[in-house]
Amino acid sequence: MKDSEKSEQERDACPLTTAIEKSARQTGAGRYAAGYAVGMVVFISLGALVFAVLVGVAVFFTAVRGEEQIMTPDVCGKDIVDALLELQEKELYPRIQLRRPDAAVDRGIVLEQDPPAGTIVKAGRRIRLVVSQGVMINSIEDYRGRSIETVRTEVQALLSSDMPSIAIKEPFMYEYSHEPAGVILEQRPEPGSSINRSTVMEFVVSRGSGQAPVKTPEFTGLSMKEALDLIGKTKVDFAFKTRPALENETAETIVEQSPLPDIEIETGARITLTVASPEKTAEGEVFALFTYTMAKNPYPLKILLDAQLPSGARRVLLETDFSGGELIVPYKLPSGSIITLSLLGREIHRETVSAPFSF
Repeated sequence: MKDSEKSEQERDACPLTTAIEKSARQTGAGRYAAGYAVGMVVFISLGALVFAVLVGVAVFFTAVRGEEQIMTPDVCGKDIVDALLELQEKELYPRIQLRRPDAAVDRGIVLEQDPPAGTIVKAGRRIRLVVSQGVMINSIEDYRGRSIETVRTEVQALLSSDMPSIAIKEPFMYEYSHEPAGVILEQRPEPGSSINRSTVMEFVVSRGSGQAPVKTPEFTGLSMKEALDLIGKTKVDFAFKTRPALENETAETIVEQSPLPDIEIETGARITLTVASPEKTAEGEVFALFTYTMAKNPYPLKILLDAQLPSGARRVLLETDFSGGELIVPYKLPSGSIITLSLLGREIHRETVSAPFSF
């Protein structure tokens, strides 16, 4: 019997030996598979770590490079709202401090900034802004020679809640003067007086010369628009009335005036103009007189009478100086138009144009 056959017979005769050999072969294959899996895990982990590091470095340098490009804007002298918007656009944030300036500077104006304009900073940097609280008013200014309307507005605007208040006594006292109407001639208390909680300002205001006569312009024959434009240029006091057009008259024109043209009248004297009314108007249009009674003023104040048409367009009817009393202005407008009356730029009245009701 050959040796190989004998060996096989011996292994078959000993089952324990056969089992040991099979186990050894299986254990070797398992160790190989486990080693391969561990190697793959380590390789993938290292790759992911390297990728994460590279991405982090790229993001870091991109962010640093972007932040270094931010330059602080120049916001000194600007209103605080405009300054904040400009900083926001640069991704910068404010740290605000308030200060009362020595010189006259409006409230809310940026006085200083730190870092100064042109400094390169990182995004998110806080910029210190010193903002004006306005000048503390401790004494009465000299208002003589200035417009009463301007002074009244400034006094109210300059006073803040932590300052002593100033009351202005009205009505004012008026005198004829060579100064233009509305100019302050005298004031009490005197300039330089201390302000306290009971300070009340009294003003003597110019009424104008009131002496030089004027000649009445020629209105007869003018259209309504031409007449209103001439009133705006000459600043004469006026009133309108209407009557039906006669056979030889043109509707919507001035057919009478009183006093007659080229007559000398006192400054402020009223001229009455008569408009020939049309027999009928186009459908949807209204011909009428705008009438509104205003408080009397010692001198003329600027008024504006305009209309917003249903289409949205605006039309100026009259712009002139008016001393108050009954304001009467003719108009022809589409129904639904809105007429607005403003005094010194402030709206005081509005009304809607309506077609007259008919049975």
